Amino acid sequence: MKVIETEIEGVVILEPQIFGDERGYFFESFSLKRFEEEVSKTVFVQDNESKSKYGVLRGLHYQLPPYTQAKLVRVVKGTVLDVAVDIRKGSPTFGKYVAAELSEENKRQFFLPKGLAHGFVVLSEEAIFQYKCDEYYAPGHEGAIRFDDPDLGIDWRLPLKDIILSEKDKKHPRLRDAVLL
Repeated sequence: MKVIETEIEGVVILEPQIFGDERGYFFESFSLKRFEEEVSKTVFVQDNESKSKYGVLRGLHYQLPPYTQAKLVRVVKGTVLDVAVDIRKGSPTFGKYVAAELSEENKRQFFLPKGLAHGFVVLSEEAIFQYKCDEYYAPGHEGAIRFDDPDLGIDWRLPLKDIILSEKDKKHPRLRDAVLL
């Protein structure tokens, strides 16, 4: 596994070593031992999966204390643009974002430590997205930021007319008005 650092401390892209031949391929998608040695001492307690069509944008979501979450995300089918926004008050990269294209072809994973808002948009016809969390989902402790907050300036790589949001995601505040960690 190759660990690729990003501009935001703690946010990394993980690139697996893939073994392929005429039969197909094999790769180790997760090893607690290697993850703790190379990335972070994190114990994941919940796995989630979503299926979405082209243009679906989910985010930017996070959980408030005491239920903040670290996440390890990956795509099983299709392609997404995955985005992490630093919302840690006092962080030198507060309000900055990093993005990574995750796909069934590149098999990359994206690790987001606690204190980041997270979202993704589907760039392919369809995508199956999986993620591990180190804290259980707590509906009463949800936080979110508008995907199109001009202060963030995220390039989602799709025309605005193609973006599909849930009713809930249409109503999120800008970062400067959000309840933060």
